[in-house]
Amino acid sequence: MTDAAVELRGLVKSFGKKAVLMGVDLAVPRGSVLGLLGANGAGKTTLLKCALGLIRPQAGEARLLGQNAWTLDAEAKQRIGYVPQVIGLYPWMRVRHLIDYTAAFYPNWNHELAARLVEQWAIPLDDRVGPLSVGQGQKLAILLALAHEPDLLLLDEPAASLDPLARRQFLQLLIELAEPGRRTVVFSTHITSDLEHVADRVAILKSGRVAWHGLLEDLKEQTHVNLEESFLEMHAGG
Repeated sequence: MTDAAVELRGLVKSFGKKAVLMGVDLAVPRGSVLGLLGANGAGKTTLLKCALGLIRPQAGEARLLGQNAWTLDAEAKQRIGYVPQVIGLYPWMRVRHLIDYTAAFYPNWNHELAARLVEQWAIPLDDRVGPLSVGQGQKLAILLALAHEPDLLLLDEPAASLDPLARRQFLQLLIELAEPGRRTVVFSTHITSDLEHVADRVAILKSGRVAWHGLLEDLKEQTHVNLEESFLEMHAGG
C-alpha cells in the first residue's frame, strides 16, 4: 500500500481550447498538511476537482486513499471531507436541518465538534441557508466537511470569506485536527501566512504544472526568503 493519501499521475485537463492542467504529478503523504499555491487561473480548483473525481481529466489518473478517484467506494467516501470554493448548499433548508441531514450520512459524526463550531462561529441554526452571508455559508460548509472527522480533507480557498477572528479559529482547528499526523489535509489558498501557520508541505502550481513540491522548510532553506517572497520570485521567473 502506498503511503500517499492523494496521488495524481500525469493529469491533463482542458476546457475547450484552454489547457488548464498539463501533466500534473503530485503525491501527498498520509498525515501531512499540504498547502496548494498558485496565481489566479493556475488550475488549483480544477486540480482539486479532478483529484476528487468530480470532473474527469482527459489523461492521467487521480487516486485517493489507494482507490481511483472516479470509482471510490462508499467506505472511502465516508473518509473524505471537501469544501469547494463556490458553496452550493440547499437554500430552502434551515441550518439546523441541513446539519442533521448531513450527520445522518456519517456514523462517525462528531456532534460535540459540530455544536462547538456552531457556537464559536455564531452560525444561526434557525435561519434558512439561502439568505446566509457568504462568510456564514463558508463557515457552515466547513462545519459540514469537518464534523465527521475525515481521514482526508480537501479545501478550496476555505478561509477566503472568513473574518479575521473566524479565520484564526479555523486555522487553529485545522492544527488540532491534523496533529500529530492524524489525518491528511490539502488546501488551496492565496494567503501565504495562513499556509505557513498550518502546512508542513507546499505545492506551487504554475502554468498547469507543479513548479515545486516538497517540505515547507526545504523551500525556505533553498530560497532563504519567506514563503510569499518565494512564491512571487517563482512566478516572476516567467
